[in-house]
Amino acid sequence: MPTDSPATTHGTSKEPSHTRIIMAGLVGNVMEWYDFAVYGYFASVIGQLFFPSTDPAVSLIAAFGAFAAGFLVRPLGGVVFGRIGDLVGRRRALMLSVLCMAVPTVLIGLLPTYASIGMAAPILIVVLRMVQGLSVGGEYTTSVIFLVEHSPSNRRAFNAVWGVWGSVAGILLGSLMGSIVADTLSAEQLSAWGWRIPFLLGALVAITGLLVRRALHAEGAPAESSQPLRDTFGRHRGSVLRVALLNIGQGVTFYAAFVYAVTYIKVVDQLPEGIAFNNNTAAMALLLLFLPLAAWLADRMGRKPMLIAGFALAAFGALPLFQLMHHSDPMLIFLGEVGFALAFACIGGAVVVNVELIPRAVRCTGLAIGYNTAIGLFGGTTPLVAAWLIRETGNPLAPAWWVAGAAGISLLTTLFLIPETRHQSL
Repeated sequence: MPTDSPATTHGTSKEPSHTRIIMAGLVGNVMEWYDFAVYGYFASVIGQLFFPSTDPAVSLIAAFGAFAAGFLVRPLGGVVFGRIGDLVGRRRALMLSVLCMAVPTVLIGLLPTYASIGMAAPILIVVLRMVQGLSVGGEYTTSVIFLVEHSPSNRRAFNAVWGVWGSVAGILLGSLMGSIVADTLSAEQLSAWGWRIPFLLGALVAITGLLVRRALHAEGAPAESSQPLRDTFGRHRGSVLRVALLNIGQGVTFYAAFVYAVTYIKVVDQLPEGIAFNNNTAAMALLLLFLPLAAWLADRMGRKPMLIAGFALAAFGALPLFQLMHHSDPMLIFLGEVGFALAFACIGGAVVVNVELIPRAVRCTGLAIGYNTAIGLFGGTTPLVAAWLIRETGNPLAPAWWVAGAAGISLLTTLFLIPETRHQSL
């Protein structure tokens, strides 16, 4: 009888411990998303140093444009690393993705600014961001697949959530580092050299990830398709499209609430940088507590109830939550961020549905393409779109409509296109 037990889905004689499996899936995401978060949190400083302009809003938009560039290449990274994961193995794809993230992160920390090398500075930072984007295109989805394929069938959601947890922990670590730097250094020191510290420290996180994954001798399911890319766009394109639509709301909600929010509090609310970082750090710490509980519920109640709750809260609550965030009182701003944390926790707790929707033969390639297309086109561009909407409309609440629309798309997808996959065999 077929089973989803991890002992029967892999060609290894000795299955690694449950803790080791979770650590291997988690640690790479901490590294990957720490690096991405640090760039987002220091976007205003980077904009001034690498994209100078007489209009600070133009510099900020240009900096977020470079941030978005890293996301726009994620589908390509998904194709590359997804193919490696399907044909060569999950572990090799995960090892390579960490390396491809670590090198450009350190180089950004060492990169001369526009004042030193002129136009070469913004060009180089965009190129490095794109290399990071290629890496992230394979890391997150492959790690979640790895976690699910090494999980008992009744704990798939709980196992999968640690990939999300690692991503949030990485962003939290970036936020915490940003908070420490902002609280310790003056504005002049931060602009002169302080912003480089978090990028350079990213190398330590990368080394940890490499050591953990190198010691892990576990793969995933063997290759079942010799042409995973062709089959992804052929017989399985419907599943990939559903995954893409499902993740539009997830990506926009997350990047609006936990990446762009820091800039929003500083630039729009005109509050000190330390308050912005501290609020964001506290909200994400709560999210880390919410996620395992939401995943536990997804294993017992089903994936769809959690997704519906999360997307409905994001769609109908975006405007009131942004109204709370657009305030001079840090506590009210924090309540708005907590509301988004609850919405995303429900969505992230059911992230396993992405793996369950894609057939095993093209799982790495199909999930990477579907997920990264949605996140690249919608999630990663959210800070850029939000800054542009405020500048063009003059309405500080305009980003809420972007969040509401994206979450609405994913809510309708969940209601009418996504089956309940709780008891579905992998």
